[in-house]
Amino acid sequence: MKQVLNSLVLAAALVATSFNVSAAGELDTLLEQVKKDRISEGQLNKKREKEFLAAKADKQALLNKAQKELKDEKARGDRLQKQYAQNDLTLIKRATELKNAQGTLGEMFGVVRRAASNTIGSITASNISGQPGYGDRSALLAELAEAKKLPTTKELEDLWIALQTEMTESAKVVAFDVEVAQLEGGSVTKKVTRVGSFNLIAEDEYLIYNSDVGKIQPLGKAADGYYVSSANALQEASAGELVPFYVDPSRGGILRLNTQRATLSDRYHQGGTPGYVITVVLFLGLFIAAFSLYTTLTESTKMKAQLKDTDNPSDDNALGRILKIYQENKTTDVENLELKLDEAILRETPRIDRGINTIKILAAVAPLLGLLGTVIGMIETFQQITLFGTGDPKLMAGSISMALVTTAMGIIAALPLIFVHSIVAARAKSIIHVLDEQSAGIIASHAEKEKA
Repeated sequence: MKQVLNSLVLAAALVATSFNVSAAGELDTLLEQVKKDRISEGQLNKKREKEFLAAKADKQALLNKAQKELKDEKARGDRLQKQYAQNDLTLIKRATELKNAQGTLGEMFGVVRRAASNTIGSITASNISGQPGYGDRSALLAELAEAKKLPTTKELEDLWIALQTEMTESAKVVAFDVEVAQLEGGSVTKKVTRVGSFNLIAEDEYLIYNSDVGKIQPLGKAADGYYVSSANALQEASAGELVPFYVDPSRGGILRLNTQRATLSDRYHQGGTPGYVITVVLFLGLFIAAFSLYTTLTESTKMKAQLKDTDNPSDDNALGRILKIYQENKTTDVENLELKLDEAILRETPRIDRGINTIKILAAVAPLLGLLGTVIGMIETFQQITLFGTGDPKLMAGSISMALVTTAMGIIAALPLIFVHSIVAARAKSIIHVLDEQSAGIIASHAEKEKA
């Protein structure tokens, strides 16, 4: 401020020397204004100084308060640490006293927990738990298995009753009404027969108890017929009657595995398109064989009847037609007659052998189709290995099944076709043999007549 005032005074002096006396009044006014500003600024500085001193006193008070609180907390922490150490010693002492007081009760505590833990799984999954009134037995066992203190007398009695109930009910065959969950959704009330703790049956099916949802439900697939028959016999039996029954000791586990086995129909459909083609070949060959067998049997019967009456040949059988040709050519020489009879036999042979060669071809084609199905199945298997790797064998099971099933189907189809082909061919050869035999006899008889 002093430099400013000096600058103003110097400027006023310079102005006074440059201007006339009339400007003196303005300089006096400026001087008065500068003095007033100096006084105002001094007052403002004093006011700021007072405010700073007041704020400094408040901050000092807060600092003193914070330091006192820190000291108190440190003292409290030391006190709590000493108390914690003392409590730790007290707990160790009390635990020792508790262990000494329990004596052999500690062993009983372990036995009870172990027994409850071992039993809870079997009782929860037991078929007895599916019967109304027996489904809440696992709650007590769960509490005892997780208990942190000695069980009371009542809890020990409840454990005893739970174990005794399981053993007692395992020896009973009981019928009761209960809701049975359906595989397609919903539930139906049925009369269920429980065979001990092993199996549940209703009407014509075996049931299982699903402990996850607490419901009785059917098997995924119906059991075999002879199993179901024994179940029906048991339900229809009167009290005290002894009936045979297939018991699954695994509580339905073996039955579930048994129902997952592929049936004959499932195996057949695993063959896919090659399997269906093999089936068509088999039935076509059997149809042709049946037709050929019927034809040859009919022809053989008619020829046997014709042999009994050779003087009256008939056109409804091959032998009759050959005899007719002989009667029409009795006057010819032996050589011409032999040629005509041979021609007649050759004309009859295709009709007698009709379809036999087709059966032979189909019998040869069936294994080739099975081999084709095997190749297709292996190609699909390698494609699946390329896409998904070998981590999951189930992905390749379908293609491998197709490869094996089609091979078996081809062999199975070929065996009966070969068998019926041999039968039909033998029948046809027997007919042709009779024709050749009768033709040779006719020629020999005709030759003797010519010599005579």
